[in-house]
Amino acid sequence: MRTERSHTRLDRVFARLDREPERPAHVGMPRMSRHRIVLLGATLAFYAAIVWAVVVTSWLVRLDWQVMFFRPYQQWPELHAFVDYYVVLGQRGPTAVMVAAWLGWRSWRQHTLRPLLALGVSLLLLNVTVGAAKYGMGRLGPHYATEIGSNEMWLGGDIFPSGHTANAVVTWGILAYLASTPRARRWLSALSAVTSLGVGLSTVYIGTHWLSDVLLGWAAGLLILLALPWFEPLIARAEARILAVRDRLGDRRGTKAPVPAPADGPVVVRPLTERPAGTVHEPVPAGRAARSPVYLAPGPHTSRAERSPVTPAGSRRPQHTDRHPRGTTPAPRP
Repeated sequence: MRTERSHTRLDRVFARLDREPERPAHVGMPRMSRHRIVLLGATLAFYAAIVWAVVVTSWLVRLDWQVMFFRPYQQWPELHAFVDYYVVLGQRGPTAVMVAAWLGWRSWRQHTLRPLLALGVSLLLLNVTVGAAKYGMGRLGPHYATEIGSNEMWLGGDIFPSGHTANAVVTWGILAYLASTPRARRWLSALSAVTSLGVGLSTVYIGTHWLSDVLLGWAAGLLILLALPWFEPLIARAEARILAVRDRLGDRRGTKAPVPAPADGPVVVRPLTERPAGTVHEPVPAGRAARSPVYLAPGPHTSRAERSPVTPAGSRRPQHTDRHPRGTTPAPRP
């Protein structure tokens, strides 16, 4: 008995990916709606409030020092091995490679460069904005603090805001930004939020960042994701130019296919009796022997079905005296 194999959840996922259209028509580019603009303004105000609280050495700086003296890596040493690996989810190199591989597969499948270009624009904005803030404010980290209770600003550091946290927000949040359905966007948004939250707390646990660095890193990454719709026209123009250059290079390198010669007209097949007498027949090749003609004996010829079976003379079987020909009645026995 033949039974069908039960499909697992992974098989259903790949089957759904196979049914995905190459260029989904329902996917729209995010726009700068009123809700998004309000959220962008609120995030920008939160960013400015964090910077001001650190500059004036407010309660947030005192909280930074309290967390640093608490030394979480000594309070929970059993988490140190896991955190050392988990914090890699916020490093630029590994995360960019993983996300770029996935978005590259999507770009190849959907025949569009928008996913890769959106990732490139977001990482460029991240380097410019976060890098400028880091070197502009020059805050030292907990391991290099010089004075207890100070904000450690403008001393040549480069940790404010947290680059790990901002990179985690942007790199994993771009997956939610490019999601094709609202349900996928919600799930990916929650996943990226949890991942970036864990990365930020991991840096505080290890002691490489202040708590305020992590708060500013979350705000910096969210600002980049909220501002991406303003760069969608630039992404579209860049995609059009790249595809145009690709088409021109393909036209230069490609060779034109040979055009088949048009037929002169329909070929008329004539019977042998209508062919002219001077027609020259094509000779038989030397490698193939010509068939010899078949000669039939004179006289009437019948088909095989009409022929009667021939009994060979002198049968080797012994004669049976008790057998009688068909149609005769055997004599009664005495």
